[in-house]
Amino acid sequence: MCYSALVVQDLKKILRELNVFMDYEEAERIFLQRLDNPTLNISKGFEANFDNPTSDVERRIKAAIDEHRTRMATKLEQDLFTQKTRLVNAERSLKTKETKKAREDVRIATSKIDTFSTKLSSLRTAELSVDDRRFFPMTYGGVIVQRDGRNLLTPMRYHCRPAGQPAFYDRKFPGLFNARRDNLQNFWRGQFGHHHAMAVFEGFYEWVKLHTKERRELAPGEQEKSIELFFKPNPPLAMLVAGVWSHWTDQKEPYVNGFAAITDEPPPEVAAAGHDRCVINIKRENVDAWLAPEGRSSAELQAILTDRQVPTYENEEVLAA
Repeated sequence: MCYSALVVQDLKKILRELNVFMDYEEAERIFLQRLDNPTLNISKGFEANFDNPTSDVERRIKAAIDEHRTRMATKLEQDLFTQKTRLVNAERSLKTKETKKAREDVRIATSKIDTFSTKLSSLRTAELSVDDRRFFPMTYGGVIVQRDGRNLLTPMRYHCRPAGQPAFYDRKFPGLFNARRDNLQNFWRGQFGHHHAMAVFEGFYEWVKLHTKERRELAPGEQEKSIELFFKPNPPLAMLVAGVWSHWTDQKEPYVNGFAAITDEPPPEVAAAGHDRCVINIKRENVDAWLAPEGRSSAELQAILTDRQVPTYENEEVLAA
């Protein structure tokens, strides 16, 4: 599976080449929805599209982003104060008597202070970090679709809950950010051939077993260890990742547009690194055909997935911060 991906930095150049326009209506809707539901996650990388607004709609979107950040900063400052007070009280208590509760309060408060401080710093920093540019499951980021003959960059959640299915599908099937190619005409039949999308990635991340990557068996008594790898094409190129999407609706809550990247058998170097799936990187000349699937046969669409870009993927271990 592709559990997260790194969005390319020079996206505007690629969007111009592919004649892609911003879906301002959907972008404004999702940023306004977040003001009502602050738990809705939107990639900071997608937010960056509106850092320098030049139109009324971009200024409205930027205002919604700024309002969300102000509210989050206020809440984080309050949470920080609460945890700092908890830490001071626990340390004062330990000076008079060692207790398990006080020691646990120190541990928890210290951890939360670090977490809240990091989040607050990220909110106030304009420069994008690598994590800000990552497209994580259950997070909204920019995905390309075709609507009324135009290619649009629209915000979608990286986890595709199929239309018509109950909301608990998110918990029942936590891996719906990927769509296996061999299941497109079964589980994904409502999307394949009807609702196609594409994401532009610089590379993708996977968790693999260390002993598998090292091509060896576990030693006696050795516990399995997973490591995170970042795969990227060498030489670098923009990965045009094929996917499907769904427009999920319910009378009781806002609709959800969700995206799933299509995965297939991995190339040899990805398999050798210990992973058994890989996203499909379609050719640029096939983008329009992929994004407009209606009226095309399954065989024709499968041929686009077969006739893919086949770069060599190198990998590097992601070190914990």
